[in-house]
Amino acid sequence: MRTVVENAAIATVSGPEYRNGHVVLEDDRIAAVGDGAFTGEVDERVDATGCLVTPGLVNTHHHLYQWATRGLAADHTLFEWLVALYPVWAKLTEEITHAAGAAGMARLALSGCTTVADHHYVFPRDGGDQVAALVAARERIGLRLHLVRGSMDRGESDGGLPPDSLVETAEDALLGTEAAIDRYHDASPDAHLRIAAGPCSPFTVTERLMAESAELARRKGVRLHTHLAETQDEEKQCLAETGLTPAEYADKLGWLASDVWLAHTVHLAPEAIRRFGATATGSAHCPTSNGRLGSGIAPVRDLLDAGAPVGLGVDGAASSESGGLAEELHQALLQARQRGGPTGLTTREALWLGTMGGARCLGREQDMGSVEVGKLADLAVWDLNGLNYAGIDDPVAALVLAAPPPLRRLFVGGKTVVETGQLRTADESAIASELAKASARLREDG
Repeated sequence: MRTVVENAAIATVSGPEYRNGHVVLEDDRIAAVGDGAFTGEVDERVDATGCLVTPGLVNTHHHLYQWATRGLAADHTLFEWLVALYPVWAKLTEEITHAAGAAGMARLALSGCTTVADHHYVFPRDGGDQVAALVAARERIGLRLHLVRGSMDRGESDGGLPPDSLVETAEDALLGTEAAIDRYHDASPDAHLRIAAGPCSPFTVTERLMAESAELARRKGVRLHTHLAETQDEEKQCLAETGLTPAEYADKLGWLASDVWLAHTVHLAPEAIRRFGATATGSAHCPTSNGRLGSGIAPVRDLLDAGAPVGLGVDGAASSESGGLAEELHQALLQARQRGGPTGLTTREALWLGTMGGARCLGREQDMGSVEVGKLADLAVWDLNGLNYAGIDDPVAALVLAAPPPLRRLFVGGKTVVETGQLRTADESAIASELAKASARLREDG
């Protein structure tokens, strides 16, 4: 199958930009990209006049199950928010998780996202097969999924935040992670589903689980992910319990390395930033979530200058109720400039974070993150026609600075997932109805 997207502005991210160019998709790969018209034979021509083509956006941190608990604890700090919501999440079933996962991925697709890393660490004892529920949601929507099999083994009785009923033993968590890897992980370059190991956070897991998860991941050849240095409360707790900052604690346990990406990394000392760069440890920057919870502004400029991979994350829908990835380009730019002044981040750097930066965090930079011949045909075709973008000469500035544009097309592996602003792989109305029922079930007493 050969498709050409033509008459479009193209931001390749890795190389030249074209004011009026074309991209040829052949099966699941990019076969050609260049200026002007394409005169070869194709099966389909997509007229993208007035549109901008970019790589599909890469979401490096999410909690899809939380889509069913949007709007709760809206004025809480992070720790207060977690304490309020853990008892709600303890009632998750695989049906609820599937409904939330499908809805969350549908929203991501409609915002230009082609790959999502989902950190799922809640496994209620009567919750059924949570991993299978998310895998089925991925198959339904058609995005690429890096499913981080999370874990918690430190409940309230051990000084953690989650109720004891919601945590696993370290043994069960490690066995569950290994089982997910063995059953689902696909290491091939065109993989639609990969698994990573992801203890929830240093304050919800034991040192043993952190260390042995790293050993397991490296034995199995998968990546590592956790939350780190998100709030000052976390730093105070970590210092009190270990005498180390979260970054120092992670380093001690082998968690600063090129096969690791960490969510948030808001509160990093200069030495920690240098270590991130020296070890090529990735950072999943979640600007809207950090703003929603008042956690602070991550040192994105400093991390980039140190050479660390930095991508963007939507984070859980309960702390980023919009659930879209395109708006994170805008929020990342604003927060970087609030922190570092008007040169804190450029529009093209913001796009890089959402594409190639995310691909680097996930270890997929050889196959996604830029519009290059041979890379996966994961593309977003943004429609910049209309009032919101009229008069903006620079299409990348229009994407990053104006309202998130609708999609003329979203391709994942050359297949259409979104067309003219509508999801094509599943019924949006059915997904919305399932989500509403799932959310109602979680809000019921008992």
